[in-house]
This record gives sequence, C-alpha cells and structure tokens, in this order.
Amino acid sequence: MNDLPRFPLAALPTPVTELPRMGAALGFRLLVKRDDLTGLAFGGNKTRKLEFLMAEAFAQGADVVLSTGAAQSNHCRQTAAAAAKAGLACHLVLMEPPKPSGNLLLDALLGAKMTWTPRSRRDEALQAAAEAESAAGRKPFVIPYGGSSPLGAAGYAFALRELLAQGVTPDTIVFATSSGGTQAGLVAGARLLGYRGRILGVSVDEPAGELKPRVAALASQTAALLGEPVDFRPAEILVEDAYAAPGYGVLTEAETSAILRFARTEGLLVDPVYTGRAAAGLLDLASRGAFRRGETVLFWHTGGTPGLFAQGYAEALAGAAG
Repeated sequence: MNDLPRFPLAALPTPVTELPRMGAALGFRLLVKRDDLTGLAFGGNKTRKLEFLMAEAFAQGADVVLSTGAAQSNHCRQTAAAAAKAGLACHLVLMEPPKPSGNLLLDALLGAKMTWTPRSRRDEALQAAAEAESAAGRKPFVIPYGGSSPLGAAGYAFALRELLAQGVTPDTIVFATSSGGTQAGLVAGARLLGYRGRILGVSVDEPAGELKPRVAALASQTAALLGEPVDFRPAEILVEDAYAAPGYGVLTEAETSAILRFARTEGLLVDPVYTGRAAAGLLDLASRGAFRRGETVLFWHTGGTPGLFAQGYAEALAGAAG
C-alpha cells in the first residue's frame, strides 16, 4: 500500500487483548482491539482517520477545520482535539442540542466553535459555515461526516495492517458501522493485504441496502488512493442491520444489557451509541449460531465511552445498574 502523509495524533499500536470469560460463555475465542485507547481526548477510531485528514489540512494551508455530527458525536470531539493539537481553529456544525455533558462538554473544553442545525440541513449548514469562515478571511478545510472520505478511510486500511503485524488473524472482525469509513478502510485493507476473514459491520442506524453501496464505493476509492485499484461490489460488504431499527442514539434494553454485561464480565466499557449497539449485536448473533464454536472473533472497539456520561444516557444506565 502507498504510504500517505500523516499528522501524528494516535498512540499506536493499540493493544489486542482476550476476553476469556465472555468468550467461554459464548463458545469461541473473543478478542478486542482497543481503539478506545488511541489517546486523543479519550480516544476512538476517528483519531486514526484524522491523522491523514489533518495532514491534508496542513497541505492545503488551512487555519480552521470544520466538520459535522450529532451533539454527542465522537468524531466531532476528536476533530476538536486534533485541531487544538495542530494549532488550528475548529468549527463544528452539530445537530439537536442537548445539555452540555459527555462529548459536547469536551467539545467546549477543547475550544471548538459550535453552530446548531436540524439534521435535515446538516450538509447545507456545514457548507454555509465553511463559506462564512472563508468570508471572514480564514482558509477552511472541511472534514466530512464521520471523517468518511477515502483519505479518512485509509486510516483503517493501515489499522488492519497494524493488527496483522501484531500476529492476530481473526476469523471474523465485528464492529459498529454508520458513516462507513471504518468499514471501507478495513475492506480495502483486507483486499490489499490478503486478509480473508469476515469483516462484519453492525449498523447503528443505516439499512444494509443503503450502507453496502456506500461502503463499496468508498472502499473502491480508498484502494485506488492506496495505489491498488479494486472495484468492490455491494454484495461483498457484510452489514448486519437487524439492530438499527430503534434509530441513531436510541438506548434500548439490548444496548443497556450489553453495556452491563461487558462491564461486569470483563471490566470493559462500551458506549451507548456505537460500541454498545455493536456489542449487543455480537451477543445476539452468537446466540443465533453466527460464529463457529472455537473460531476467533475480534471485536474492534471504536471508542465513544464519553457518551456514557451524557446526561440522558447516564441517568438511564444508572437506573439499570441498580
């Protein structure tokens, strides 16, 4: 794979550890790749993407970066931290303002400017914010929702190379997928690196019919960026969308149960929106025989744990925890 310019942000490699008690209960070897430990403002998967995106921002002479997401966006929190570390201004276009807790509190501590918009006008509002920054004499660099561009997705092709270099070749990789960048990077990296295991994204919000074509197109663009063009087809993308029906960020009994089970069985914290839903999916799929007895399954922890402290989630989880 082609090397790409990067601005160092992450503490790499992130560790891979075994979850022996959970694995024994489920009937297979269960590992976790701890990208919640990438180190930037409580870590998460977006830090890997931002190393390449921030390098491009510098290459373009930007002095302000803009991005968008939900009010409790992990991506926006890490973007604000990356901008602070790089000495750039940050302007976040956020949806549905809640009280300042969790990730939103961290955005404020990190010095990000925040603009609020309805979800339906997200992309329009992001473009308007960039135009306003330009009119004010700044040089804006726009990072798409979730950092899910070919350049951002490349971070997860390199992440898979890191995993394989750690001597870990799981039969199946399970993780949360939404904007598609993490999955596209893993899919592209797998083809370029010769990894033949399953790459299974548990959708937190999008139906598979929409997510598969998006990931396939982005994986194709990412592979081309890395110097080895591949035309991925939607049928090659594995997405489980059975757990997405409640909608983005809706904490149900399934996520609550998974959060408590992982915490109380392995001391591992997962978040209410992404890793909690993916963990709930993993547990349900295991109960349905989706994994062979004795196979090695890797749960890729993509971070998001500050969401546990967002007011609504914290109150619900405290009640469930007794």
